[in-house]
Amino acid sequence: MNMPEWLSKKENYIPQADKDTFINKSIMSLLNILSRIRNTNACTAEGFHISAVLKVAFTFLLIVLISVSRSSEFIIIVIVYLISVLSSMKAYQIIKTLKVSFLISVFTIILLLPSAFLGNYYSIFMITPKVFATITAVNILSYSTSWNSITNALKVFFVPDIFILVLDITIKYIFLLGDFSLNMLYSLKLRSVGRNTSKYMSLSGIAGTMFIKSREMAEEMYSAMECRGFTGEYRAARKILFSLADIIYIIINILLIFVFCYFSVI
Repeated sequence: MNMPEWLSKKENYIPQADKDTFINKSIMSLLNILSRIRNTNACTAEGFHISAVLKVAFTFLLIVLISVSRSSEFIIIVIVYLISVLSSMKAYQIIKTLKVSFLISVFTIILLLPSAFLGNYYSIFMITPKVFATITAVNILSYSTSWNSITNALKVFFVPDIFILVLDITIKYIFLLGDFSLNMLYSLKLRSVGRNTSKYMSLSGIAGTMFIKSREMAEEMYSAMECRGFTGEYRAARKILFSLADIIYIIINILLIFVFCYFSVI
């Protein structure tokens, strides 16, 4: 039996060029989110060995003091303190923190411009530094504390278990579903040979598959937690041991409270 002629011909198939900008941006966005969650869970800020309970408590207290303060001197002192703490962190953490803080501060200035045009300069000169200081403080807490430590600290402050459960499970689901959707985007990109006009239509299939997958994961997680005897109650360590770094951190925050009271009186 002779070999067909088409089998003996050389294939010179050259696929048409196609744009993958949307898929590439989606992949990069997911990688950025997943890497952020991994870094937070790993507690990448190695220079901070302060109790998570103290960090959560004093960060919340600092945000309250910044919000109610009417002294520009106090806000400046807080910003200098936060920048000093930020300077001891890693380079990429400093860049990301300052980038977010500056962007939100610029957005705040844009929102307050109409009031400045009407002569109310106080708001734009007070609210903008407050926003910058608040965002910086929250980012420092985020980068210097693992997520498990934060949920443990919330339990110490008698936050309801259902709130901690929803918060904890949400973060884990974002990571798992993000990793699953990332693999599906890689598959879509690899299987799109040449010009694929139905590429955007495939995204609806990805969204539907993720919905089914999330439902299956929820049922599996419920069964696993039920089998392990989980009753929805979180338990935190009752004994909190203070180190030298914790004592120094407490002293610094007491000084900030004293500064707040001093500038509030004068």
